[in-house]
Amino acid sequence: MQRRHLLAAGLSAAAVSPLAWLAAPGAWAQAAAELGTPSLPTPGFRRMKVGEAEVIALNDGIARRPLGEEFVKNAPLAEVRELLARQGLPTGHIDIPFTAFLVLSGGRRILMDTGFGEHGGPSTGRLLGQLAAAGFQPGDIDTVLISHYHGDHIQGLRRKDGSLVYPRAQVLVPEPEHAFWMDEAAMNARPEAQRGGFQLARRVFSELPAGQLQRFTPGSELAPGLRSVAAFGHTPGHTLFELQSAGQTFVYVADLTNVPALFARNPDWAVSFDMDAEAARRVRRATLQRVVETQALVGGYHFPFPAFGRIAAQGEGYAFQPA
Repeated sequence: MQRRHLLAAGLSAAAVSPLAWLAAPGAWAQAAAELGTPSLPTPGFRRMKVGEAEVIALNDGIARRPLGEEFVKNAPLAEVRELLARQGLPTGHIDIPFTAFLVLSGGRRILMDTGFGEHGGPSTGRLLGQLAAAGFQPGDIDTVLISHYHGDHIQGLRRKDGSLVYPRAQVLVPEPEHAFWMDEAAMNARPEAQRGGFQLARRVFSELPAGQLQRFTPGSELAPGLRSVAAFGHTPGHTLFELQSAGQTFVYVADLTNVPALFARNPDWAVSFDMDAEAARRVRRATLQRVVETQALVGGYHFPFPAFGRIAAQGEGYAFQPA
């Protein structure tokens, strides 16, 4: 697990592949049938107190995909499998959970990311059911925060007929993320097969009612006790959210690390979906070290359910310890 594997060729490849994948935005949710069906958590929601606030994890489902050479772009597959085996995890496939978070604070109901909605595979699209089980309806949500524009985070904003799932909610998005995916020149400069992510962003955001879509500068406060944190690299405007209440802290790290058993344990490895792998590596190391030092509670979109826990230093990397 040495940084000798951070080769320029590998990082360059990592920067290209997400756009090709996003040409078929639902593909990430499709489990490989021959690998079996992932076990979904029951119940699929979990409550945690953060000072005077409450945070609820809402599992949208799990996708299972084969583990191939392409998943970790800058490490040999044999090393990837070895690291998984040492943790007692399967080495032939990867299970990817999808978990959004609902923050209840100061009378506000703030949803962080939205899942696949009706647009994913058969083992996804569970978020609204978890929301109902936790005692809430879509109309109860007053704010939706978007960490970045990959399809598994934004498609849950709309139903297949185009109607809004959260009709009363203000939708807050990072300015640099919105600017990138809405850039016509950037989209047209890419091959047709790589334009799917840009087209998806337009379908989700371009026709939101006037005043409902609000762009913010990463680093700004979005609500009392809740601020955004720039974490660019996974995407051009990838943003985290930090809640502070009564001396306690919760950090939603979004896609800072996809599969913590791999990318927290070895923060220098690049998942194929990191669009700027070197920038993602730097921010991953800095953020993981900061949450270790502050002992903050963390929540990760792709962390194993309940997706809450702590980060601890381990060897040359870090370990996720579920709550």
